[in-house]
Amino acid sequence: MAESVYEHPHTLSFEDGREYRIRVLGEERSDHTWSGWIEFIDTESRRKLRTGQETSQPNREALVYWATGLEHVYFDGALERANTHRRKRQTASRKSAISR
Repeated sequence: MAESVYEHPHTLSFEDGREYRIRVLGEERSDHTWSGWIEFIDTESRRKLRTGQETSQPNREALVYWATGLEHVYFDGALERANTHRRKRQTASRKSAISR
């Protein structure tokens, strides 16, 4: 089950004009390594956007270390990836509903 491993200490503003709280989530895999991704939470609407997997780390502590080193420029790209990830999931969901 996914868990929050790090929450960025400040809200960040992006080119889309919105402010987001940012969390890094992670999950231990069967081989005991950790998968990590980023969640953006719109401070106004509370809408959540998630990226796909952003990193693979050998343990939880390494994932936390990775998360603490991320900077705004990385989050800019990650927000774009989260929007793309959301659109792909929506398209797949619509295709699945049509084929039923």
